[in-house]
Amino acid sequence: MKTEKKKYHLLQVIARIIPIQVKSAPFNCLLENCLAVMNGLSFALAVVATQRLFDAVSDAASGKAGYGDCVFRLLMLAAVTFGQQIINGIQNFHGMGVLLPKSAGRLTALIHNKIKRIDPVKFEDTDFLDNLNKAKEGVRAITMFCMLVFACVSFYGIYFVAIGVYLFRLKPMLIVTLLLAFIPAMLAQIFNVRIFAGLEEESAPLRREYDYYKKAICDREYFKETRILGAFHFFYNLYENTLKVLTGKVWKAERKVALLQLMLDFTTFAGMAASAYMLFTATMSGEITAGMFAAVFAALTQIFAIMQEVVKQHMGNMNRDIGKVVNFIRLLDMPERGGREGEIDFTGGIAAENISFRYPGRESFSVKDVSVNIGEKETIAIVGENGAGKSTLVRLLTGIYLPTQGKVSIGGLDTAEYAPASVYKGISGVFQKYQRYKMTLKENVAISDDTIEADDDKICSVLEEAGFEKDRIGLDDMLSPEYGGIDISGGQWQRVAIARGLYRVNGFIVLDEPTSAIDPIEETLVYKQFARLAEGKCALIVTHRIGSAKLADRIIVMDGGRIADMGTHDELISRPGQYAKMWEAQAGWYERA
Repeated sequence: MKTEKKKYHLLQVIARIIPIQVKSAPFNCLLENCLAVMNGLSFALAVVATQRLFDAVSDAASGKAGYGDCVFRLLMLAAVTFGQQIINGIQNFHGMGVLLPKSAGRLTALIHNKIKRIDPVKFEDTDFLDNLNKAKEGVRAITMFCMLVFACVSFYGIYFVAIGVYLFRLKPMLIVTLLLAFIPAMLAQIFNVRIFAGLEEESAPLRREYDYYKKAICDREYFKETRILGAFHFFYNLYENTLKVLTGKVWKAERKVALLQLMLDFTTFAGMAASAYMLFTATMSGEITAGMFAAVFAALTQIFAIMQEVVKQHMGNMNRDIGKVVNFIRLLDMPERGGREGEIDFTGGIAAENISFRYPGRESFSVKDVSVNIGEKETIAIVGENGAGKSTLVRLLTGIYLPTQGKVSIGGLDTAEYAPASVYKGISGVFQKYQRYKMTLKENVAISDDTIEADDDKICSVLEEAGFEKDRIGLDDMLSPEYGGIDISGGQWQRVAIARGLYRVNGFIVLDEPTSAIDPIEETLVYKQFARLAEGKCALIVTHRIGSAKLADRIIVMDGGRIADMGTHDELISRPGQYAKMWEAQAGWYERA
């Protein structure tokens, strides 16, 4: 069931993101606003300087002023215009070339730090994955949004206040005309907020879909299978259909906005015509000078163009981005998995008491009423058919997931009460879906080492222990053809993953079916080697190949999320049950082991 999402209004969004933006780059935000204020003042000064020049020329023509006055006013206008261009250029370069990339990088880091503190089980939740996709879209949008807010306040705000005072002194009615042109446009943009916020909500799941289909078509990880099986057109059709649905939604939203924009253009034209008429009548009646008329009339086009720029372009962009920005805020507001700090002590072993677990959005339990203890220096094996709940139980016993019911204690720490960093400390593992990092062999093994220099001797040692043959591969060789490196076989990658798990200092080590690309005979040798390395530690072996399970002190047989049986290999083999059937079915694989 989907939860009701919290609503965020425009002023709430602005109040939330401005401090975040300023914190990401305080000096640059201050500089951006200072440049915007100077830029706004320069535009207003240009209007005043133009009026003074036209008045001087008019006076010179009637003999009331000299040639020198005209030259001086012309030089003043040139200086203001030149300064305006310099400031505008610096602001554009600083905003897009410095502030935007700098803030985007730091906001991305903010998201990553937030994700690190979110309960890992959320990654099993489709709604969360959609929200995460939306939040990533908001990284760049939030900086652009804040830059527009800064511009509206520091540049356009200063400009319209200055020019408004100037126009009010000429003829107060001119201000009313500008407001009549501006207010309807503002109302139209407020309505646009709802349109684009709704569009973003509908677009995120579709973006995830077509990104995945595109990956299935093009990615190195997929292309071999899609080409051999002739699946290219299958995925391409899915990609094309999803993209059509997405573009259809975008077109529908843009069409609504275009109709509102047409109304805005009529309003703007009417306001500009009324302003021009009032300027003309004021000049003819002697209320303002000819220089004032020329300067303001020339500036009217600029004033309305800037107003259009604010309403149509900047506020339109803000409306488009607000949905992405809101999703960024929603991610930051998500509850985190916390807890107090504690020191883990594996002499206390690992204990699970009546634990049950259900994935988000599912009605049935993946693990139900399971109790198990792993004693100090004890190795436990978990066996069972695919879907029996083995990997889920491992995630619970390592503290990655919190039980829906019951309690898990790791080294004396309750996983529900203590911080994940305290719980994970001293745990290492090699999992079924290990990662193939596009880095050097050395970096692939030593990712758990936060020191500047990893221990090369230790890396070589664990690679040897994992059975990785590196005769022609150096520690600094890149394991990625995409980055000019080399590729290695699936079996070699699995040995790298095993070495990675062995490299981490640990008191509790887990092997969760990491040897699927290794034949059963060689797999048994790997597990025997693992058993030697696990001596003196708590250890957990997960496999559906039960020939390796007999190396454990005790074996847990999982079936349908429950413990169907438990005991030593000899005990389980001696009595009828699922383990004995599995052993009989697989015994031929291990005859030469």
